[in-house]
Amino acid sequence: MRILKKTLLIFTTIIALAILGGWMYYNSLKPTYSGNLSLSAIDKKAEVYFDDYGIPHIYAETEKDALTVLGYVHAQDRLWQMELMRRIAPGRLSEIFGKDMLKNDKFFVSLGIEEASKKSIEKLSQNSEVYKLATAYLNGVNQFIDEGPTPIEFTLIGIEKEHYQLTDIYNILGYMSFSFAMAHKTDPLLTAIKEKLGQNYLKDLNIDINPNTVLIKNSKQSIEDFTNLVSEVNNIINQSPIPPFIGSNSWVVSGKKTTTGKVLFANDPHIMYSQPGTWYEAHIKTANYEMYGYHIAGVPFPLLGHNRNYAYGLTMFENDDIDFYQEENHPSNVNKYKTPNGFKTYNTFTKTIKVKDENDVTIKVRSSRHGPIVNDVIETISTTNPIAMSWVYTQQEGKVLDALYTISRATKMEDVKKGASMIHAPGLNIMYGDAKGNVAWWAAGKLYKHKSQVNSKFILDGTSSEEYPIEFLDFSNNPMAENPKWNYVYSANNQPDTIANMLYPGYYLPEDRAKRIIQLLEPKNNWNKQAMAIMINDVTSSVAPEIIKEFTKIMDFNSFSKNEQRAIDVLQLWNGENTIDHVAPTIYNKWVYLYLKNTFKDELGDTMFNQLMNTHLMKRMIAEVVKNKNSIWWDDISTKDNIENRKDILSKSLIEAVAALEKQLGNDIKDWNWGKVHTLEHGHPLGTIASLKKYFNVGPFPMKGAREVIDNRGYEYNNTGLYKVTAGPSTRRVIDFSDVENSISILPTGQSGNPFSKHYKDQTEMYNKGEFRKMKMNKEEIISVSTKLIVQPK
Repeated sequence: MRILKKTLLIFTTIIALAILGGWMYYNSLKPTYSGNLSLSAIDKKAEVYFDDYGIPHIYAETEKDALTVLGYVHAQDRLWQMELMRRIAPGRLSEIFGKDMLKNDKFFVSLGIEEASKKSIEKLSQNSEVYKLATAYLNGVNQFIDEGPTPIEFTLIGIEKEHYQLTDIYNILGYMSFSFAMAHKTDPLLTAIKEKLGQNYLKDLNIDINPNTVLIKNSKQSIEDFTNLVSEVNNIINQSPIPPFIGSNSWVVSGKKTTTGKVLFANDPHIMYSQPGTWYEAHIKTANYEMYGYHIAGVPFPLLGHNRNYAYGLTMFENDDIDFYQEENHPSNVNKYKTPNGFKTYNTFTKTIKVKDENDVTIKVRSSRHGPIVNDVIETISTTNPIAMSWVYTQQEGKVLDALYTISRATKMEDVKKGASMIHAPGLNIMYGDAKGNVAWWAAGKLYKHKSQVNSKFILDGTSSEEYPIEFLDFSNNPMAENPKWNYVYSANNQPDTIANMLYPGYYLPEDRAKRIIQLLEPKNNWNKQAMAIMINDVTSSVAPEIIKEFTKIMDFNSFSKNEQRAIDVLQLWNGENTIDHVAPTIYNKWVYLYLKNTFKDELGDTMFNQLMNTHLMKRMIAEVVKNKNSIWWDDISTKDNIENRKDILSKSLIEAVAALEKQLGNDIKDWNWGKVHTLEHGHPLGTIASLKKYFNVGPFPMKGAREVIDNRGYEYNNTGLYKVTAGPSTRRVIDFSDVENSISILPTGQSGNPFSKHYKDQTEMYNKGEFRKMKMNKEEIISVSTKLIVQPK
């Protein structure tokens, strides 16, 4: 008995020690939000107040000290995210994730981002404020790496922490500049469609095809090369652990349209969802500087921000800054390619990629005068037809970090405009409003012209001098508006008007969101913060009811079954709202998918149809093709004896939609609620492991919103009838210059990327409901709800 008691005591002690050790380890991994901290490289004591949502409010004597502290607190909440961000451009994901990320690494290595980063750094003066502040930020990050706890992700994957360098900042900005890769998804696909089906099919896709365009003639094998390129890029982007920018809304209303006579500013950048989310908020106050900013991981200067004097934000411009050229190899020497002046030798470089649990992989990449040969890193493309990628980002001088510094340190509107002019890529709409009553937007990005016969939406002829840009435009020719007479500016990724006697080529979104924004802004002159908050959550489509009306005016109502008629009634009575309780969005989205499938798949086949569905072009086609009763696409070429028309295809799609929904959700239409099929889960890279999913992922949740409404959601159309949201508002901000200290915002999950922090997902419920919290700037209010971290010089 005595032995049993002793054994039980030992066992109990071991269990208790294990629990205690686990508890201590758990608490050791939490961010430090209070107490005392010593940092080298700061000159005087600084204070950090972490408010009730974990947002740091940094009070320091100098910007250098403030940026050092920012680097430390940013790293303690987001070091894992920083690690992923800095690994993408130089091709270092395989090093931690293994061979599954090798395609991603090969592709990004070939883009030349790292080489462009090194060139930019060589031109950066070490006496400049940009260099000094970026170095201060890196000092803070590296001190956390040396002295702070190791994030759980590093331990689980088994990787060592490494110091951050200036190159990492530039590489992160390079990845951001690569952005949505829409040129890779569109240009090769359109070339393949042109070669397979001919020009008449392209006319109805409204891509502004010029009949005089010089197009290279290709074999069937080359068509496969182009579709393979699209497939590989889609896979690479979908597998990336860090989400790309995809769109955005913003509008800025002058005091002439507000109840207070002061400017109102709204912005909600649309980005692929992830956990942690994109933005890290930080409020900095020094003797000479104040900014409430939104930072991406690893970058010292905010991409979005405001203070008491001005606010700025961004949307994607969606301009075309990538062209593809098909080169022609020398007939007997594959190391040379044809140019207008004879054959030249490819520039080549090799790079070794480390792969976890595998041998290192060495790749060789060739570059022509246009850019890198994508065949060298995408194995499914035939090596006999080299395709080169020409990208503005790597061909022009990179000043994006300088631009962010200039914009975030502005003292007048012209400073922000100057900063916008320094951005060559990615294409961004810089939105602006200030306390003096100014509103403005500038399209940032280095725009260029081709000769009139060249259509850059297709693969161009690399052997010709006729298809190379003839002029890079001065920034003064970029789209912009400053204090327009209509008293507001807006952007919804739609086609901008011209001020340079040309329409700027791009991959613009349809008019849906832009139309809705104008519908709401134009007639109203009594805007306030509350009304703006409602508008930024608006879920009503301005276009969907018009599409339904176009269909219902040509259909034969009595030819449908009772349940099909009920579905039509629901659609006809629908005002375009997309809440989780509505039924109409479920019917509409299923019908739209089937209408697209029944219209385009017979000509394109499975692969090209699925690729088309992943382009912005497809979104523009939804309304345009429905209105075109004479479109060549309506006929189903698989039915040899019949020629189908618009009514046939749209009616067939409605019948199939109802049948599919009956099978999926039951026969009672009242049960077909949008929230049952439209859901959002914020995925962490480790959430793909079943046993870790519940600890790292956030969700899933039924979700309001839809494609191309103001509360924009991205999701795939497929046969499942489920719409798993992959993208949407990465933050919603409303800034009121009549009451700046009570301006409002929200994040999709939380401020911290540390799963042990109470701020990992504490904003999720508010975000899902369309609610907000304050962006606090009043020190007394901040102190009243905050914990305090005192930072002393070592």
